[in-house]
Amino acid sequence: MTQQQPGRTARTDDGAEQVTTGTGTDAAQTADAATPELVIISGMSGAGRSTAAKCLEDLGWFVVDNLPPALIPTMVELGARSQGNVARIAVVVDVRGRRFFDNLRESLAELDARQVRRRFVFLESSDDALVRRFESVRRPHPLQGDGRIVDGIAAERELLRELRGDADLVIDTSGLNVHQLRAKMDAQFAGEEEPELRATVMSFGFKYGLPVDADLVVDMRFLPNPHWVPELRPFTGLNEEVSSYVFSQPGAKEFLDRYTELLHMIAAGYRREGKRYVTVAVGCTGGKHRSVAMSEKLAKRLAADGVETVVVHRDMGRE
Repeated sequence: MTQQQPGRTARTDDGAEQVTTGTGTDAAQTADAATPELVIISGMSGAGRSTAAKCLEDLGWFVVDNLPPALIPTMVELGARSQGNVARIAVVVDVRGRRFFDNLRESLAELDARQVRRRFVFLESSDDALVRRFESVRRPHPLQGDGRIVDGIAAERELLRELRGDADLVIDTSGLNVHQLRAKMDAQFAGEEEPELRATVMSFGFKYGLPVDADLVVDMRFLPNPHWVPELRPFTGLNEEVSSYVFSQPGAKEFLDRYTELLHMIAAGYRREGKRYVTVAVGCTGGKHRSVAMSEKLAKRLAADGVETVVVHRDMGRE
């Protein structure tokens, strides 16, 4: 996503408004200006490789899962040609065979020869913790074959022993839950800035059903319906006449102020728990007037507070 100056807005293909905040970047970087920073993630199966990768993705890294190790230098070269659009690359490698192991060693040597900035993250966990995790999802260890889970863990640990010794960062996830692992990754890779929270504010009509992807749902049907005002019925909440009518009603402005304060508290908790995306659904009867007007105002409040916000009007135009 191209970064924009604070307060700028855009419309999605379906006419929805996108409000973005953040510091703009100069797109006129040359292709050879900087080689991307690289993080390689590996470690024990079941130790949290996917969670670590998702955390980096949420922090803005370009993440490639299960990339053959021999292709890592090629990926870095492509990133260097991206004119600054791919500045940070994270690669998840699954080292289960000697051929992949050898290719990874060769790729690391090539990257070092090219003086590529890289960090190697190894995710570790105790045998007991790994056994519990595999049993909880009722899946076999990828290396256990006809044996037990502990046999697969032992085989993988032996295979990765030397690679673990070369890691720049080893994270033991034995006693960590998903949120705690994400917090550790944030501490290492988020930099000085707090990880960004992205919000989608979606208007909808209750008569068309609740949005299945909503994290929070609020109901605007406590306000008078502009549908019953003949001169406002043809318009939507995007029109100033409708918006002014909605926010002239008792409780409308108070709701906006107090719900914005509530979202501040919720957003802080989401950041602590490693949640980077939130969908706020704002409903009214048909999703045309009240919910649209409130969604627009709420999105602008969130954007002003530094939350990257997209506005989607799901049911507007369906009547």
